[in-house]
Parts: sequence; structure tokens; C-alpha cells
Amino acid sequence: MSFRIDPRLPLTGEVRRILADEIGRAISHLETAREKPEQGLHKCRKRLKSVRALLRLVRSGDEPFCQTENECYKQVSALLAGPREATALIETVDRLADAFPEQSAGGGLDPVRERLVLRQHELHAGPGLDAAINAAIAACREGLERIDRLALPDQPEQAADILADGARATLRRAKKALDKAEARGEDEDFHNLRKAAKAHSMHLSLLGRLWPTPIKARRKAVDRLGEQLGELHDVFVIRALLDAKGEPLGPPDETKLLRKLLKRSEKSLTKACLAAAAELFGDSPKRSAKRLARKARDDLAAPQEEAKAA
Repeated sequence: MSFRIDPRLPLTGEVRRILADEIGRAISHLETAREKPEQGLHKCRKRLKSVRALLRLVRSGDEPFCQTENECYKQVSALLAGPREATALIETVDRLADAFPEQSAGGGLDPVRERLVLRQHELHAGPGLDAAINAAIAACREGLERIDRLALPDQPEQAADILADGARATLRRAKKALDKAEARGEDEDFHNLRKAAKAHSMHLSLLGRLWPTPIKARRKAVDRLGEQLGELHDVFVIRALLDAKGEPLGPPDETKLLRKLLKRSEKSLTKACLAAAAELFGDSPKRSAKRLARKARDDLAAPQEEAKAA
């Protein structure tokens, strides 16, 4: 099924359809995660992000439903965060080794990587993962049963305003996070920018038939920014582990090279992310949403006009 709102069909039915499809896929990935946790958990969390992005997009049309369901899937995603993060940190060390081959050629990152692999195995092999998967599947199945409670206005003008409101809210979040990242550069600022960029990318997919400007290049740029912000987030997480009590990644003599490469990677990623985000989110969210609302009203109204003329 398509992860795209069809303007020829009632908005409520389209959102219900997409929610059911994405949640169903998340459940399937959770079942896969029992045998292949690295793959299944990552794909499941991506589906849950899609669900939450859709709920944010139409939130103003049925705020009680969307707010409650968004919180539900936020908690489900949190159940799976630790095991998935364990894999992401190993991938980060591998990226550092690839990005700085001369510095890491002597195996200076090997002790840290071995500890991260052991940490991953402990998280994936323990009973906690199976319990988390069971709880997540149960929550998703309950969510499937609640989908029919969603009720959105299906009139073209109201539906257009709902979609424009949701898109504008995410653009506003991105702009606010960008401003803070430029001014302060805190880990949290970049994390919020990443979440907004991910949601905006999904909104571009959902509104592919309604977005007023050519979106292929924009979608590609947003996805690239999301990847860079994800890499930066993983750098921040490893840095925090290095500073944690008990030295979970090893003593200073074994983590010296990692610290050095993390610092270089952070500097490069921060610069690239700020530049790309400024290009994408420097425009006024209000102006962008107005353009979307105008085009959406026309496109959503077209099927009704055609039906009247028939």
C-alpha cells in the first residue's frame, strides 16, 4: 500500500488506511526481530516514526485521538531504543574507521568495538528483549483496534487546512531547532532538529500529490540531512558513554583514539548539518504552509467538481 495521501479519496479513510498499513508492518518487523534483532528493530522503529509523523500531520483534525496515539507509539519505540542503539553504536565506530583509515589502521578502535559488540549481544540475548518485543506487539495490536475511532473533516477546504497546519507545525519545529543549534549547539538542539527533519521527510512522502513545489530534490536533501543528523546523534551518545561512570567503553588509554576521532567527526558533521538545515528550513514556515493550503484546496476539491459535472 502507498504511504501517500490520495486527494481523490476522503481524508479520514486515507489516514486510517495508512495507519493500519504502517502499524501492521511494524508488527511484522517485530516478529522478525526475535531472530534478527538488528534488522527487525531498526525497520520497526522506522515504521513507528512514520505513524507518529502522520499523526502529527493531521493532529489538528482530531487532537484527542492523535495526541493519545502519538504518546502510545512513542512509548513503544522507547521499549526498543536500547537494543537498537547498541547496534547503531557499533556502526558508528565502523564509520569512524572508514572515515579515518590512516589513524585507525593500527586497530586502535578494536578494544572499544569489542566492548560494544559484547554489550549488543547482552542486550539481544537476554530475556529483556523478548519481553520488550511482546509488549510492543501487544501495544501495536491494540492500536490497530483503535484506528476506527479517528474522525477527520473530509470537506476539501477543512482537509486542506488540517494538512497545511500539520506541515507548518513541523517546519516551525525545524526552524526553532535550527535557530537553537546555531546559537547554542547543544546535543538536544541537534536531536530536535533531527526529529523535525525526519517528520518533514515523511510529510513530503504523504503529501507527494499535494506539495506545491517539485519535491524530489527536496526530499533527497532532507533525507541526507536526516542521515547526517543521525550520525551526529550517535557521536553524542558514544561521547556520553565515554564520560560515564565505570568507563563502560574501556580505560582512557584504550579510548584515546576514539575521543580524537569523535571530536573530528563531530566538528565536520555539525558544520554540514547546520549548512544543509539552513538551506531547507530558512524559509518562513507560514509562507510554505499557505502555498500548501492553496494547492491542497484545489487538488482536494477537483474530484468533487468532476463528480458534479458528470
